[in-house]
Amino acid sequence: MEQQPAASIFLALQESALGHAMRSSPVLYPAAEILHIIGFVVLVGSILALDLRLLGLARAIPIQPMAQLLLPMARVGFVLAVSMGFLLFSADASHVVRNPAFLSKLLLIAAALVNVVIAHLGPWRRLEQWGAEMPGGTEAPLGVKATALLSLLLWLGVVCAGRLIAYM
Repeated sequence: MEQQPAASIFLALQESALGHAMRSSPVLYPAAEILHIIGFVVLVGSILALDLRLLGLARAIPIQPMAQLLLPMARVGFVLAVSMGFLLFSADASHVVRNPAFLSKLLLIAAALVNVVIAHLGPWRRLEQWGAEMPGGTEAPLGVKATALLSLLLWLGVVCAGRLIAYM
């Protein structure tokens, strides 16, 4: 049976010097895994805190300064999680790419990123006006709450799907 071109890309990654180093080094894979976990903890922790605030918890904390603190942290966590995730993937790419939990994780990440784009092109563009529309700026508009709830569900789904990769 002839191998599919896409599958050969993943096999090539797995058999590359990077894939071999990730499999053979006693420290590279565990270090990448630890950094991957730290990355998604920073990412999901920041998003969880901000999304819960947007949904109405901790109304005493102003939204804008909280977002200014947490969104850059989420970006750093995302970059760390993705870069380390790629290293982990390279160790067994030809098998992992067929894992339903891995495919679900990628789909959920894509959906979460689309949600981020929608939020930031839509309701987040008027963040400064939230305070004028709502006394004290303590309440997020309905559109923001919808994207926050979806964000919360999607990113928690990413974490769950990622954990299930080992079991499928």
